[in-house]
Amino acid sequence: MAFWKKILMKINNRWYPKSVLVGSPVSTEQLCKRIAAESTASPADVRAVLTALAPIMADYMAQGRSVKLDGIGTFYFTAVAAKGGVATEKEVTANQITGVRVRFIPETRFSKNGGGSAKHATRGLSDVEIEWEEWKGEEKKNAKPKPPKP
Repeated sequence: MAFWKKILMKINNRWYPKSVLVGSPVSTEQLCKRIAAESTASPADVRAVLTALAPIMADYMAQGRSVKLDGIGTFYFTAVAAKGGVATEKEVTANQITGVRVRFIPETRFSKNGGGSAKHATRGLSDVEIEWEEWKGEEKKNAKPKPPKP
């Protein structure tokens, strides 16, 4: 079950539903145990594969390649350039790259709608049935309260 809450957007003074994350993030250990329970691999084997995954993906992406994980989507690097740019094409250099971002495109699946011939696109990881319920719990508290001013 997924949760939502009512939120007032200051930019247009309109109300919208917003998804809410509950509990702590699912850990790698929890993923390993669940994957092991649904496969023939042990939790240790799953952990070994997941541990190797990130640096291997980063290596391929550093070579200018994208990495496609079936059923999940495609990951790739993009360059972050210095603000302002330069006046001419000849002035463009790699020195203007100030950072790197990892981008993700969920896998898209196409299926036919009912008995018709129209195709329907669904993004990977989002084609699960989600039952939405309004969040009635408390808002997250600040981790460290601010000390009172003297």
